[in-house]
Amino acid sequence: MTFTSNTPLDPSLYRLNPAALEFFQQQTGITEEGDLKHHILAVQAKAFAVAPYPCIYNFGFTSLRISGHPKYQSVLQLGRDCSNSLLLDLGCCFGNDARKAVADGWPITQVIATDLRQEFWDLGHVLFRSTPTSFPSQFIAGDCLDPAFLSSESGHTSQSPPDLSSLVSLNDLHGKLTAIHASSVFHLFSAEQQASLVRAVAALLSPVPGSIVFGSHVGLPKQGTIRQEMFGMTVDMYCYDPESWNKLWEDAGPFKTEAVLKEVIVTPSGEIGWRMVWSVTMSTKLTV
Repeated sequence: MTFTSNTPLDPSLYRLNPAALEFFQQQTGITEEGDLKHHILAVQAKAFAVAPYPCIYNFGFTSLRISGHPKYQSVLQLGRDCSNSLLLDLGCCFGNDARKAVADGWPITQVIATDLRQEFWDLGHVLFRSTPTSFPSQFIAGDCLDPAFLSSESGHTSQSPPDLSSLVSLNDLHGKLTAIHASSVFHLFSAEQQASLVRAVAALLSPVPGSIVFGSHVGLPKQGTIRQEMFGMTVDMYCYDPESWNKLWEDAGPFKTEAVLKEVIVTPSGEIGWRMVWSVTMSTKLTV
């Protein structure tokens, strides 16, 4: 089975944990749970017609990954400590995690979000009942595997803060980002693509010690390809283990790396899988 815009949606998959429920109530202004569910289902239907992805079908877009990460509070502290701090949410979908960081104190005009399609961000405004004026964080659409949009080749890097309103690609942010969040992104790609993306993301990070890339995605105790059956669809994913994942980053820069595997339920039937929670912190200043 392959998802298409004609695939029937399954409202029984809808669920919000207490933290997500509180967040959506606060962000949308819809406090009655039944009304909130109706609103989210309506946005899901609009989104699935545009992009029939598993994360939309199974309500993955309602999850808050960023705030559950063990480095989250220290990331928020970076936003408080540095007046020019910049946070990138890579693979943002509707912008849940970017909005959560803003709700918890990261300056709203110092957040950049990116995903493949502009429609995701536009639907985020529908989902959260906001506008570009009421939520002015910057969004830039593009393919993170396209070197014209994101490359490990840094090129010329200005010392001045970037003008976020004129961004053409993520390459304009080389060496500028204080924190980069990337959850449920890397496992979408092949082993070679993931390695290339690691190098490209590393080039975006500020050389200031403490700058950080953090996130989570599917992992394994021993790296390799896994095949999963999800919602009637067969998915093949190449997954790194913590040791090999750490080495990718250590080869990309002077980073302190941390990665651990956590058991998670991956199917409605209760099948157990692994999620790798990781962070990469700039440990010394790069030489230019």
